[in-house]
Amino acid sequence: MLSFPLIWMVIGTVSVFLPNVILARVGAEMGATGAIVTALLGAAVGLVFYQLTMRYVAVRPTPELAPRRFAREMLLGLAVGSAFIGAAVLVVAAAGVYRVVWAPRDALATVVFALAVSAGAAIVEELTFRGVIFQAVEQLGGPRIGRWIALVVTALLFGGVHLLNSGATPWSSVAVAIEAGILLGAAFMWRGNLWFVIGIHFAWNVIEGLLGIPISGHHIAGLFLTTVHGPDVLTGGDFGLEASVVPVVVSLALAIPMLIAGERRRARQGGQHQFPEASDDFS
Repeated sequence: MLSFPLIWMVIGTVSVFLPNVILARVGAEMGATGAIVTALLGAAVGLVFYQLTMRYVAVRPTPELAPRRFAREMLLGLAVGSAFIGAAVLVVAAAGVYRVVWAPRDALATVVFALAVSAGAAIVEELTFRGVIFQAVEQLGGPRIGRWIALVVTALLFGGVHLLNSGATPWSSVAVAIEAGILLGAAFMWRGNLWFVIGIHFAWNVIEGLLGIPISGHHIAGLFLTTVHGPDVLTGGDFGLEASVVPVVVSLALAIPMLIAGERRRARQGGQHQFPEASDDFS
């Protein structure tokens, strides 16, 4: 009974996500050093509990976290994530609504903090949404339409969770569901690899944070101070760039080719179910 997808989805979600929430609250009371330590610890705990859940509860292998593909998939993810957020920032900046000033207090500490916190968030959130929930819903939906149901469900959940963030609005939740939920889900459907998706998410958060742009309502110290002077539809307002229409459009421009590539690969494999027997051929 434990290996039923709905059961291991709940167990996996709680065991991966809840410790990170608790550790993040503890770290927030301990200053910057505490936040760095608890963010990295939360990621490590999440990885351990993900593997334990998949191996002993879901009773399935985890090719989506294959160590031998870590470097290749992570580097590709970092490149895609950097290109995505870089393009969105450049378009918004070209509209003349950003004022960016170099203003680091402690450059090294600022970079270390951004890297650690972004890594923790990217790993835990992707293990939860694209790892546990996506694959459980896909299995429940069956080989024909399961992946599409999983894409929609995880996108809506991801957008809904971000409605709890500071400065969030119904529109910001819809925007996150599209630009993050759809894009990251499409990335997973294309590559079948969580390191790739984590790389995208990580690069996205790090670049925004270092530029001094709020990350889905979260403000962290950056190397730059970015202030906005324009309509929220372009700037995203207090929520940050994620609530701008620009990254929504850019994300769709990336997600659609990924979905097409994923379907072509699946067709070459004879339409077989993607998970858990993920192929190494992701060309």
